[in-house]
Amino acid sequence: MHELAQETAEDWWEVEALYDLCFAPGRTALSSYRLRDGVDPVRELCLTLRQDGILAAVIRYWPVRVGGKRVLLLGPIAVHPTRQGEGLGGILMHESLSRAADLGWERVLLVGDAPYYQRFGFSKLEDVEMPPPTNPDRVLGLELVPGAWEGVHGQVEKDD
Repeated sequence: MHELAQETAEDWWEVEALYDLCFAPGRTALSSYRLRDGVDPVRELCLTLRQDGILAAVIRYWPVRVGGKRVLLLGPIAVHPTRQGEGLGGILMHESLSRAADLGWERVLLVGDAPYYQRFGFSKLEDVEMPPPTNPDRVLGLELVPGAWEGVHGQVEKDD
């Protein structure tokens, strides 16, 4: 049985260990981490997925701004290597995006592989620029409200 819960302070070390396991050692040097530095995550959307008490998958979200508009920055999302292919990432994506819409968020941004994230409704954002060195083809967005990305363009910046 899967246990889906909001990440707590007690989960922090275990969540970070899963991110370390799933991503390259230099993950915190990526441009998306500079946007998160010193900014609190959107805690209601930072979720853990456990089975029999063992952490299997996690997702986090952060507030950023694009063209003066508030945007959710999704990531990182990670699934333990021994649990990949079981649909756990999809469970986290669907649940967190539903919660984001319920909380009134209008748009979501991520840096990732379009073929994977298209299944959740993400598509390439043409006029949104992540800090370098981000490949522009990996800058993807999703509208939680129809038309939410219309007219929203420019550099992604930290949320104050």
